[in-house]
Amino acid sequence: MGDKFEINFSKEQIGEIASQLLTRFDKYKLFCFTGNLGTGKTTLITELCRALGSIDDISSPTFSIVNEYECDKGKIYHFDLYRLKNLEEAMDIGLEEYIYSNNYCFIEWPEKVAEILPQQLLVNCQLSYLSMNERQLTAWVD
Repeated sequence: MGDKFEINFSKEQIGEIASQLLTRFDKYKLFCFTGNLGTGKTTLITELCRALGSIDDISSPTFSIVNEYECDKGKIYHFDLYRLKNLEEAMDIGLEEYIYSNNYCFIEWPEKVAEILPQQLLVNCQLSYLSMNERQLTAWVD
């Protein structure tokens, strides 16, 4: 494991955590988020988009699979792959083109497409539930 960042935080601190994450891994644009339902993946991604300067309405792409937002540095693609049945569905939406677009990509449930993700280009972000108001973020690059 290469660079690793681990921190416990409350909901009130999530904007600061998003900024720290972007600063720590400033050479990366592909971030993959794992964690159980309700651990705050979409909430953290919303704050990452805000930290990048997006003023768009950020929401979970649970049904659309991908949402696109504008930010100061171009586009942000936010994926929620929870509903995908297989890798072929990911290929049908053009996931690889998004990944290699040189735009920010935030992917929830990346384990569904792990075999096509370029490990050397991504930041792994694991969110864990600690208590009603506290979560743990562990982020690392290989």
